[in-house]
Amino acid sequence: MKKTGFDNGKYLDMQSEHIRDRIAQFGGKLYMEFGGKLFDDYHASRVLPGFMPDSKLKMLLKLKEQAEIVIAVSAGAIDSNKRRGDIGITYDMEVLRLIDLFRGVGLYVSSVVITQYNGQKTADAFIRRLEDLGIRAYRHYLIEGYPSNIPLIVSKDGYGKNDYVETSRSLVVVTAPGPGSGKMAVCLSQLYHENQRGIKAGYAKFETFPIWNIPLKHPVNLAYEAATADLKDVNMIDPFHLEAYGKIAVNYNRDVEIFPVLQEIFNKIYGSSPYQSPTDMGVNMAGNCIFDDEAVKDASCQEILRRYYTALCEQKKGAEKAEEISKLELLMNQEGLTTDDRLVAKAAGERESVIGEPVAAIELPDGRIISGRNQELLGAASAMLLNALKELAGIPDEIHLLASSVIKPVQDLKVQYLGNQNPRLHTDEVLVALSVSAAEDENARKALSCLPMLKDCDAHCSVILSPVDQDIFRRLHINMTCEPKYQNNRLFHL
Repeated sequence: MKKTGFDNGKYLDMQSEHIRDRIAQFGGKLYMEFGGKLFDDYHASRVLPGFMPDSKLKMLLKLKEQAEIVIAVSAGAIDSNKRRGDIGITYDMEVLRLIDLFRGVGLYVSSVVITQYNGQKTADAFIRRLEDLGIRAYRHYLIEGYPSNIPLIVSKDGYGKNDYVETSRSLVVVTAPGPGSGKMAVCLSQLYHENQRGIKAGYAKFETFPIWNIPLKHPVNLAYEAATADLKDVNMIDPFHLEAYGKIAVNYNRDVEIFPVLQEIFNKIYGSSPYQSPTDMGVNMAGNCIFDDEAVKDASCQEILRRYYTALCEQKKGAEKAEEISKLELLMNQEGLTTDDRLVAKAAGERESVIGEPVAAIELPDGRIISGRNQELLGAASAMLLNALKELAGIPDEIHLLASSVIKPVQDLKVQYLGNQNPRLHTDEVLVALSVSAAEDENARKALSCLPMLKDCDAHCSVILSPVDQDIFRRLHINMTCEPKYQNNRLFHL
């Protein structure tokens, strides 16, 4: 049985109170850079079992009347059609999705800032679209020599050239579709502009990881390095915090490297720096809410292994992942992990070696591992999904959940009308067929009702799944990984 190890209620209360204290510290106006995801923070929920994916959003709702949201997105990301890896949509579309989500829960989104702007036509087109939708949009420009050319940065030709983002509330949350969007630069630019207008404002940073008050090599912090292996982030002891207070705190290389620059920028804007270390800038209380360290460690180790399999598969598909894979292998070695520690991967591989067919395996909430193999009608992942639902519903293995009268028309549609050569049903088609069968069949109805029980389960397939299947498992919140190999030797794969 999977255990929880994180007190989500305590986290919501502590975090919101700490942010209120930070607002008061700066006289009533705070620009807060929000790292990670406000919505759908599944990395945090995976490595901190008990953390809810929308925890940061719920915390922010406690400050609803004080807060407004500014979304930053870089012009370069818009121009390159950069996508969110987890849900697969471009950053500009993610901006629109976030606005809808924030508004849907009653949070005020005041504007969007296009950062690192350098005349990109795609960025101009997106700005026009935002304005047509009634959303205020601002441009923040590339600054030559950023971030080291401080005299230029803190001047009318640096931050002063940026559009001033009009805000009206005491807490301005600056968030983004993903990393590298320029959130910090937006906050600092606003501090410059507010100071020019005689308005006192402060800056704070809210990032869940790395967690500053647990050990440097704790699996939670190693899992953060795994998640940012493509960015080459490295966790380290904050030397500024150690020098100022004689206390050990964990931070990461980019914040430590940029801190002397930030201090100089603060000195230029305020006349002195309000912070003695990069850790001082943070407001993260997550480390205070872990109550079962072993549960958290186990969950974090599985996350490292998931990231490793994902990178291997991306490399197999043609992406350049050699450095990232080497970094992940180093993290695995530090924690003494091997792929055998992912039990579902070991189970799928062992059964495939016996039957010579692709196999998928899933670990149920009680620890049982259920598998499925390629069949005439079903792929391995589809068979696994049905077998798992039968097991949870207490339905004997010999009973078929899908009537042939339901499967046959779907296969005919795929092969005769849609041009597919493979008649096997993908997981989305299996779920539709199961839903249709449930209208008249009690067993199908019982199996379908167990689908939510698969949420957060670990699963593995011995071959790379199709994008359709991968998307279904993502929507079901099943933590699926795959071996970095295809089912056949064709050169072209969708």
